[in-house]
Formats: sequence, structure tokens, C-alpha cells
Amino acid sequence: MAALASSLIRQRREVKDPQANRQIASKRKPCPKSNKSLCQKQILILISKVRLCGSRGRKMEKRPEPQLKGIVTRLYCRHGFYLQMLPDGTMEGTKDESSSFLQFNLIPVGLRIVAIQSTKTGLYVAMNSEGYLYTSEHFTPECKFKECVFENYYVTYSSILYRQTQSGRAWYIGINRDGQVMKGNRVKKTKGAAHFLPKLIEVAMYREPSLHDVAEQSPPRKTPKTSSDSPVLNNGKKEAQSKTKTSS
Repeated sequence: MAALASSLIRQRREVKDPQANRQIASKRKPCPKSNKSLCQKQILILISKVRLCGSRGRKMEKRPEPQLKGIVTRLYCRHGFYLQMLPDGTMEGTKDESSSFLQFNLIPVGLRIVAIQSTKTGLYVAMNSEGYLYTSEHFTPECKFKECVFENYYVTYSSILYRQTQSGRAWYIGINRDGQVMKGNRVKKTKGAAHFLPKLIEVAMYREPSLHDVAEQSPPRKTPKTSSDSPVLNNGKKEAQSKTKTSS
């Protein structure tokens, strides 16, 4: 009964004041109509999409490339020499601790595999199929060396590609007692020539070097000095030794 009474009262009020609802409705503000045509709207939508795609592309370009955590170090041989690489690519041992050609980048390129790069010349240390060390402008499979910790915290660096065919013994980077770089197949793991002590200078971040084929070599240049029985190398290849005869 109460509900019926309230509905009757409401109806009477609406009859008495029919413009009440109209005043409430008139208070609502109509949505402003845009003066832009449909074609202009489509053009604006297209421009906004182009800007959005361009900003996404710029964001993708700014993403940093994957980096490798390596070290800048000096390699001190157990025989008392530092390995150094001169500007012409010559590798040798030196006792001069103040030399500016002693620093190398040790870049990790695999599990316990490193690339050895001179900080001054930017050249990589490499070993060819005959055990001779040489320098390369490009990072090739011959530039990969396995890093193993030996006794007393000394480290050995052996070629990933080459080893003795019969015994399977690895070929190592070594410096003899005269400070000369040795052939890898004549360096034994247990001898001091193969033992290096990396003296850390700083930790650095590197980009992963681009791998090139061994055949992709740079123009001939002067290459490392090795022991007396080792010929001069040009990009990992032996160079014929010419002997001059003096006329009596």
C-alpha cells in the first residue's frame, strides 16, 4: 500500500510541475561537435601512428649490445719477462715494467676461452698450424686460447685448434729464458716458459669480437720475433729466409 501511495504522489507532482524534468535535462551540456572533417581526422590518426612507430624504432636502437666482462692486464712470465707487443706487431719478452706495450685485453669468448688483444695496437695474438705465434688484425679461430690455472696461481694459455697429433699434448704460449717467444709445440705445460701471472690493472666491458675465417688476413706486416730456430711470420705463414753471399 505504501508503494502504491508513493507512486500516486509522484504522478500528481509531475502533473502539477511538468517542466521540472525538462529543467534537469536542460542542465546537461551537450558534447561539443568537432569542426574537423572525417578526412582530417584520418590524417591525424595516421600521423600519430607514424610517430609511435618511429619512437619504438629509436628505443630499439638505443638498447645496449650484449657485453662481455674481461680484464686489462699484464702477462708476467715465470722466467721473469713481461709479454709485450710493439706497434709493428712484434711480440717479445721484456723486463721493463714501465713499457707502454705490456697491457693486453683478456676477452672471454667461451668457457675458459679468451682472446688476447693488445690495448695499444688492437692486434690479436694468434697461433698457426705450425705452432708459430703471430699477430692478426681480425679475430679468427686461431686467436682463441684456453686459459687454465696451474700451480701457485700461474696461468697457461694453449691453442684451441692445434695440438700434437699423436700424444694430443696442447700447444702453449711461452717465453724462453732469453725473452724470446717460443713455438707452441715446444712449450711444455710443466715448464716455466708456459707459466704466466696475469697482473690485473682493471676490469672492463667488451663487445663480442666478430669472428673471421683464418684465410681472411690483413696485408703483410712485420711479425713477432721467435726463438732462433723459428722463421719470421707474415700473418701466420712462414716467410722464406734469404741469405746474402758476399763476394770475396
